[in-house]
Amino acid sequence: MFLAGASTLLVITIFIAASAIIWIAGTRITYATDYIAAHFKLGEAFGGLVFLAIVTNLPEIAITTVAAYNHAMDMAISNILGGIAIQTVVLVLIDIFGVGKTAPLTFKSNSYLLLLEGISLIFILTIVMLGKQFSPDLIFFRTTPFEWLIVFVWLGSIYLISKQSKNAKPHPRKGSYPHEYDEEKQATKKSASFTSIQKALLVFSICAIATLIAGWALEETGQLLADRFHMGGVLFGATFLALSTALPEISTGIASAKIKDYQMAVSDIFGGNAFLPVLFIVASLISGDAILPSLKPSDMYLTGIGILLTGIYMVGMILPQRKQFLRMGIDSVIVLIVYAVSVLGLLFLT
Repeated sequence: MFLAGASTLLVITIFIAASAIIWIAGTRITYATDYIAAHFKLGEAFGGLVFLAIVTNLPEIAITTVAAYNHAMDMAISNILGGIAIQTVVLVLIDIFGVGKTAPLTFKSNSYLLLLEGISLIFILTIVMLGKQFSPDLIFFRTTPFEWLIVFVWLGSIYLISKQSKNAKPHPRKGSYPHEYDEEKQATKKSASFTSIQKALLVFSICAIATLIAGWALEETGQLLADRFHMGGVLFGATFLALSTALPEISTGIASAKIKDYQMAVSDIFGGNAFLPVLFIVASLISGDAILPSLKPSDMYLTGIGILLTGIYMVGMILPQRKQFLRMGIDSVIVLIVYAVSVLGLLFLT
């Protein structure tokens, strides 16, 4: 680490500065993605699934690549699988700070495309758990077949959702989005739009690079702070580091909700979570090691938490409720409680 000899105050300052850069860049990326998706008629869900999901996971891409090169995968694995859990909890923050008091996030974002994204995520996480059961000697082009299967499912879900996104409509529910929120949404989007597609693409690219660099700085400073405060290993990767690298999702998610792109906000999370296990094949190709068969019980635990939290929000979309508690939907309340209990369980497991 290039900051190993730096003072704790300097490390904290860099950490805060990197967080601010990610927050500002994430907001601008959201506006750019909204404009790009509208210009090319991609749909909000598809824009969140591909553009936002990949860009907001640039810090995880950097962490995984460096860790694989150094054959130090424990923290990267826990960051990926713990990141899925904590990024799902980001939907709670979007519900509180981005949506408002009229109805919860899952009520406003309700779409069968998001359910498809949730199903594909559960499929991918199930493959992760299946891959653990096989021998690490089952190598296929420097990886196991399960890493390739994850990529296949992820690409297949993108193709399926892209085909469906142009004709996607929310469930026909009286007084629901888009009828109730359409005028407000269009008025908000006009104030946030760009003057040309070239400018939107330029801003998107610049902010993506800024997110990558700031994300790397977050990882470096976050790990240093965790070491100095005696917090390491799986717990650090699954909580502190995962939360640090989830900052792009928090900023883009709240920004998406503020401009009434509720589907994009949820799709960013579900799509980003589905993309994270794709990084296992990157790690395998770089390191030459079989990643999935070497997963630890704590990694399987984090995978199960990711499936559980995703399922709760999917139920919230299937059975949408207007009721809110402390600005949260019932599903967000349940997710928050389950995640808190799960973190306590991780303390006993590790």
